[in-house]
Amino acid sequence: MATSPRKRKSSGTDDSDDGLPTNPLVTPLLTDMYQISMSYAYFSANKHNDPAVFDLFYRKCPFKGEFCVFAGLDECLRLVSTFKYSESDVAYIRTLLPPTVDEAFFAWLSTLDCKDVKVFAADEGSLVFPKQPMLRIEGPLGVCQLLETTLLNLVNFPSLVATNAARMRLASGPNMKLLEFGLRRAQGPDGAFSASKYAYLGGFDGTSNVAAGKFTGIAVQGTHAHAYVMSYTSLDDLRGTEIAASDDPSKKVEFLASVLEKRKTLGFEHTNDGELAAFVSYAQAYPRGFLALVDTFDTLQSGVPNYLCVGWALHELGYKALGIRLDSGDLSYLSKAARSLFKKTDSRIGQNLFSSDTIVASNDLNEEVILSLNRQGHEINSFGIGTNLVTCQAQPALGCVYKLVEINGTARIKLSQEVEKLVIPGKKELYRVYNGEGTPLLDMMQTSNEPPPQANRRMLVRHPFLENKRAYVTPARVECLLNLVWDGKKRLNHDSLSTCRKRCMEQLVKMRPDHIRSTNATPYKTSVTQSLYDFIHRLWLENAPVADLS
Repeated sequence: MATSPRKRKSSGTDDSDDGLPTNPLVTPLLTDMYQISMSYAYFSANKHNDPAVFDLFYRKCPFKGEFCVFAGLDECLRLVSTFKYSESDVAYIRTLLPPTVDEAFFAWLSTLDCKDVKVFAADEGSLVFPKQPMLRIEGPLGVCQLLETTLLNLVNFPSLVATNAARMRLASGPNMKLLEFGLRRAQGPDGAFSASKYAYLGGFDGTSNVAAGKFTGIAVQGTHAHAYVMSYTSLDDLRGTEIAASDDPSKKVEFLASVLEKRKTLGFEHTNDGELAAFVSYAQAYPRGFLALVDTFDTLQSGVPNYLCVGWALHELGYKALGIRLDSGDLSYLSKAARSLFKKTDSRIGQNLFSSDTIVASNDLNEEVILSLNRQGHEINSFGIGTNLVTCQAQPALGCVYKLVEINGTARIKLSQEVEKLVIPGKKELYRVYNGEGTPLLDMMQTSNEPPPQANRRMLVRHPFLENKRAYVTPARVECLLNLVWDGKKRLNHDSLSTCRKRCMEQLVKMRPDHIRSTNATPYKTSVTQSLYDFIHRLWLENAPVADLS
């Protein structure tokens, strides 16, 4: 969402000192013109204060999967809690509308806020499914309509990135370290900041984005690029041959001679001298954080051998080399060959120095590549993923929508010849029911005036639109999924980013594996009560035109 955050704490939470949206561009003007046009039409018709209910939801799961991770709630709450048109905002809107517009409309805009709005939402980081309200907005029709575009903007991309990250986490496994490296390829600084933040929520461990690290508390990591290696042409380029002693940083000890001795002992004297000089220099700068990019010239003939020479010399001086990064070539083969060379070196020198060193892999990784690497039995410990994560190349948009479902206490339904586009009408409650093992069985929607489902009580659930799909279920536990998070006066939800990430990981573990697998996943059921089913179909019949075939 943001590139120029206002004053923010580096606390690992998303709460700023002022509670404003992270991005200063997020104001009531960040909307589509038709929202302004409709708001005046409502005002002109004296409908702007009619009580309304809107649902924000998506229709189809992203990435050909069967789940989505809800993200962006914190920014939505920042919007509604600070929603206010400035004098210049109103003046600009005046230039967009015809001169015949009633002056009272501009006066109304200048006093507008969200004090009469209530927001109900799923927990940020939770798994959500098609047609389920992620947000339910209740309040005067005029202001609720004006919130539509901005709320969609604040939910769509964050949820897409978080889902993409969660799928990559599932593909990689729980023990793989995942780093987001997408800043340079993201859609502008705003997209980069959002991607870093919500990739972390979806299961990544760190980012290369320094700004994101400062403002969210996400761990920032990075080593060096090929340019650093290429800046050295020979050992003569080294400006010094010493390194700080591990027990006394003020004391310098000879380092290059030790590296060259190790190189001779290991029989690696054919490696590229410029690369070796770069590694020596980098180790001198970061003796406790030496991780080398080894594919500048030849990974196995030069890069890895040079790393081993420097790493062994570091060890003798009381330091521990961390590992290598692979950024090109056959990552599975190279990781296995590098690991083999680590082990052979340990065997040759009679010490256990390198066998378990980290191997980081990057280079256009995506979910399919990760799954392929797994099938090949790679030796990688950490994936650095950039372009395919932050741009969501596999699917560029989620497609959340914002639909009116009730006005003046009367439910409204949008019909379509496509079942996927039918809207479930009315103000609804949403529950998740679990079996005795803590696994979600299904999510159930019901009308707001029905009593909530009870644990250990059998109930009939139905598909919202298909007549022959129904079942009985007896839940061991019932969880309410839509909770009040903005009451018109204050926000009632302050979950930190790390809390949302933990929630996402916990919910993925609880889901049945076939619902979250990478291919041919089983759709997770969202059902309705018999009462809501009857209500949907009655409204359907009442609002559908009758064809005249005469």
